[in-house]
Amino acid sequence: MNEMTPHGSVKQLRRRKDGKVIAGVCSGVGNYVGIDPNILRVGLAIASLFGGLGVGIYAVAWLLIPDQDKDASIVQNLIDNNKDNPVWKDTQAKVQDKWSKATNRHQPSMPHDPYAHHPYSQPKADDKL
Repeated sequence: MNEMTPHGSVKQLRRRKDGKVIAGVCSGVGNYVGIDPNILRVGLAIASLFGGLGVGIYAVAWLLIPDQDKDASIVQNLIDNNKDNPVWKDTQAKVQDKWSKATNRHQPSMPHDPYAHHPYSQPKADDKL
């Protein structure tokens, strides 16, 4: 969806400062899609009446859509700033491991017993079978 602007640049989805009410999400999305931001605001307000869905959508969009004068979103900045964090590396390794297991259809996965090496799961020497 690389749409060109009249100035010859690629149109980008950004939170806008002009016309913003809270964080500029509706203004940015409205500008990108080409509709009035007030229509989006009314839609989100109505969706908020149904279990807070509109608030959730707005919050996720605020986290994922970059600000007008920035290249990265809030989430992207958090990821970039914590790439060397051991917790992040551990989480990333676990996700990659689970993804590779989920997408590998040629080798059936063997169920893993987390208690197989637990001392209480081993038979005692004095137990008779």
